[in-house]
Amino acid sequence: MAKATRKQALGRGLSALLKDPDNDIKSAEDKNADKLVGHIVELELSSIEVNPFQPRTSFNEESLKELASSIRELGVIQPITVRKMDFGKYQLVSGERRFRASKLVGLKTVPAYIRIANDQESLEMALVENIQRQDLDPIEISLSYQRLIDEIQLTQEQLSERIGKNRSTIANYLRLLKLDPIIQTGMRDGFLSMGHGRALINIDDTQKQLEIYEKIIQKSLSVRETEQLVRELNSDAKPAATTKKVSVPPTFKKGIKEFTEFLGTKVDVKVTKKGSGKLTIPFSSEEDFERIKNLIRGEE
Repeated sequence: MAKATRKQALGRGLSALLKDPDNDIKSAEDKNADKLVGHIVELELSSIEVNPFQPRTSFNEESLKELASSIRELGVIQPITVRKMDFGKYQLVSGERRFRASKLVGLKTVPAYIRIANDQESLEMALVENIQRQDLDPIEISLSYQRLIDEIQLTQEQLSERIGKNRSTIANYLRLLKLDPIIQTGMRDGFLSMGHGRALINIDDTQKQLEIYEKIIQKSLSVRETEQLVRELNSDAKPAATTKKVSVPPTFKKGIKEFTEFLGTKVDVKVTKKGSGKLTIPFSSEEDFERIKNLIRGEE
C-alpha cells in the first residue's frame, strides 16, 4: 500500500501534460516546461530508449539480478534521469542499471527526472555521472576521461574542475590507455590493479610489457613486486655509462645544503665540464610535491 501511495505521488498532474500533443514540450522556453523539467515523473519503460552515448558497455548480470531483487522489494528508490526527445519519447542520461533491473522485474513504469539537453550535454552528463560511480574499473574511468577530453573538447585542467579530481590523477588514468590492449583487458577483467598498470606503463617495449604481465598473472605478483621487476628490467636495459662523472664544485656545495634545508628534501646537483648542470628535487607523494611547489612560490 505504501508503494502504491508513493507511486501516485510522483508526477501527480503531469501525466495529462505529457500526453497532450498540442502542448508538447521541446525546449526549456516552451509553455509549462517549468512544470515538467526537473520534476520526478512516472514514465512508461516502453517510452524510454537507451542512451547511445552511454560510456558503459558491459553490465554484470549477477549484480543486475541483485538490484532487480531489491527493486522488487522496495521499488526504485533513486529515480533515473532522462532527456525529452520527440512526443512521448525519452532517452536515458543516467541510471541504466536501474532501468535494466526494472525491466527484469517486469515493471511498467519507473520514476524519472526529466531534462532537456542536446547531444553534447547528454554525453557530458552521462560521462560525468558514470565517472562518479564506485564500481568502475580503471580502464573504464580512463576511457570516460578521454571521451570528455576528445568529444566535449575539455582540457585536463577543465576536466579536473568539472569532476573534482586532481589533474595528476586524471593524467595517471589517461596514461593507462597507452598500455597494450591485452593488458587493458586484463585490468578490466580484474586480473591486475591500477597499481600494476602504472608500473607496466614505465616499460616502453610492448613485448616486455606483456612478458611482465604474464608473470604477474602466473605468480600473483603484488604491485610492489611488479614495480621491483620493472626497475630491474629498466636497469638492465640502460647502457653502461661511458663518461666520467664530474664532481660538484666546492662553491656549489653550500648552496646544495641550503636548498636541502629549505625544501626539506635532499637536493641533487649534476654539473657538466662546461659548467652547466641540472638540479633535481625529489618528492615522495603528490602532497609532498605540492608542499615543495608552495615553498618555491613563497606560499608557505
